[in-house]
Amino acid sequence: MMHRNFLFVCILIFASCDHPDLQKEDERSIDFRKDEFGYDLQFLKKQDEGLVVLKAGESQVIVSPKYQAKVFTSTARGERGLSFGWINYKAFENKVNTHMNAYGGENRIWLGPEGGKFSLFFKPGSKMIYDNWKTPSPVDTESWNLKNKDSTQVTMYKEMKLVNYQGTRLILMIDRTVQILDRQEIFQRTGIIERNTVDAVGYETDNVLTNKGDKEWTAETGMPCIWILDMFKPSPATMIVMPFRHSAGADFKQIATTNYFGQIPSDRIKHYDSMLVFKADGKSRGKLGIVSNQAKQTAGSYDSVSKVLTIINFDVVGQARYLNQEWNTTKPSFSGDAVNAYNDGPLADGSQMGPFYEIESVSQAAFLKPNKSIIHKHSVFHFAGNEKALNEIAVQLLGISLNNINKTFSHEGVN
Repeated sequence: MMHRNFLFVCILIFASCDHPDLQKEDERSIDFRKDEFGYDLQFLKKQDEGLVVLKAGESQVIVSPKYQAKVFTSTARGERGLSFGWINYKAFENKVNTHMNAYGGENRIWLGPEGGKFSLFFKPGSKMIYDNWKTPSPVDTESWNLKNKDSTQVTMYKEMKLVNYQGTRLILMIDRTVQILDRQEIFQRTGIIERNTVDAVGYETDNVLTNKGDKEWTAETGMPCIWILDMFKPSPATMIVMPFRHSAGADFKQIATTNYFGQIPSDRIKHYDSMLVFKADGKSRGKLGIVSNQAKQTAGSYDSVSKVLTIINFDVVGQARYLNQEWNTTKPSFSGDAVNAYNDGPLADGSQMGPFYEIESVSQAAFLKPNKSIIHKHSVFHFAGNEKALNEIAVQLLGISLNNINKTFSHEGVN
């Protein structure tokens, strides 16, 4: 009996030596810092057994079919690298919220409009106040179906039946593909020169909306739009940059909406003839948007604390009609923004969901006949490393240097 036990112990020792990763798995669970990708990967694996991890070298992207096809987070430097997405850990412990379940995620898909005559967030005839606001369940709590996946991409889909504020019954399908890009693809897609001093992660999402009903979506019935929201971690020095078409002498109010939740104070937003800069420190709640005929296809942010430059690319159809999403029915229905930014902050009662900040893109209004579709592409790129190289990327893609981003709200201003 003693000999048999000794033999069993020897086999276990041999197995652990032959497979050191088995030991490392256990060690990792207590070894990661909360800002590291590995920490979020382990946390999310406990929430979703079907979690999908896309890989391209050291770059990784976490996608969850269970949690509404979200990209939860990404990294450019493997499991020990920074985790770029904002995740609301507490939301997984809480009971289902009747308004919105904010699990976080650095790229999630919603449907608009949020407000207006064709809203999907308010029941017909209800007053547009927070008590009546509810996120549609298919993009809030329901799992999505996995269509196919491999090591670099995953496709998910969801059929939905919704009723808008007008009382129109909408039957639709969304197909969503997330693809991680390798280094060569990242630099090709952005048009910048590859730099060995910069680590990068990038992914593209293809979001297809199809009218599955038997009636056309018109200006009378209303229609949805695709809405992509990126939630990131702020720092005291994070700044959002939103380029727009050159407009010397134009009325800025005709270009941007800056009072979604009250007017953004002048010490938090600054605009020039072809861009605006917005503080994204997670300390003051505010939202802004750029109208479609002035918006460019690029926006971004820079965090000088972690030295991370984030670039967002998305589709903009300048002459198309975009749905107004404000919480009122008086503004024209097709006067909406193509790109938005949000900075989180405390509510009146002092509570706060985040902190986080968002960069968002919106598709054109889906004027679709039965079985017709629109597609909205939205890509995310994170660059980390040498500031000189990051500066060259910022100048090329955003039209502003890192130095000028950082000193926007100093007495010097931007040159």
